[in-house]
Amino acid sequence: TNLQARLKVYKMIGDSGGPSCSRCQGDKAAVWCSECEEFLCTKCFEDHQWFFKKRNHEARRVEELRAESAHRFLEDTRKSCNLFCSNPGHANQGHISSIYCTKCKTALCCSCALLDSQHAPFCDIRSETQRRQEELATINQDLKQKRSGFEQHVEQLVQLIRREEEELLGLVETRQEQGRRELARELQRVEGVLRRMEAGERLVEKMSLYATEQEVMDMQPFIKGSLEELQQLEPAAAGDRTQPRDFGECRARLQAL
Repeated sequence: TNLQARLKVYKMIGDSGGPSCSRCQGDKAAVWCSECEEFLCTKCFEDHQWFFKKRNHEARRVEELRAESAHRFLEDTRKSCNLFCSNPGHANQGHISSIYCTKCKTALCCSCALLDSQHAPFCDIRSETQRRQEELATINQDLKQKRSGFEQHVEQLVQLIRREEEELLGLVETRQEQGRRELARELQRVEGVLRRMEAGERLVEKMSLYATEQEVMDMQPFIKGSLEELQQLEPAAAGDRTQPRDFGECRARLQAL
């Protein structure tokens, strides 16, 4: 939220008309006070300087800020410290903390650090914030290395999936081809049965018309056995033959993957 607010200020500086004075709301702003976070015209800036003459408020001209990049503006407007003392009474009085107690892990003003002997050892807030930034940077660097390991693992998994894809597609094609070959064999068998039936019918007709008693006696047992064998045959259901054979291995490998 703070970053967005400062970007909004930078956008106002860069607008063609420029910002108006935050105090009088009339004249065009000439300076920006980062402490008050307000735009001021020349007259209001003079009043501002007189009122805050005992404080060191940093003010810069709007033209200078307009010439800077957004990144530079955000860096320059970042306040080094606005922590208040952890002492409840001092916090209400607006005591700014400049000291950090590493034992209590709290921010203190100079008075608390000097008068309360329980707080020690000390360091300044800037050193502590720098240490914390470095700590985050170290963890972030470790995470980058770990992320590299995860990325390599992802690449390995992708390669594995692609290999499995090729193998499974090959397996499916093999099963499909096996199914086609089975259908072709079934077709060939059925056609053969039909030819045998047709031949048997013709043979029986011809024997009834032309066979001698000797030929009937010699051939009837063989022909009868063949006809009875054909009589026992049943055509397979078409639906049972249109699907490829067992896909259990494919399903098992997909489930494992």
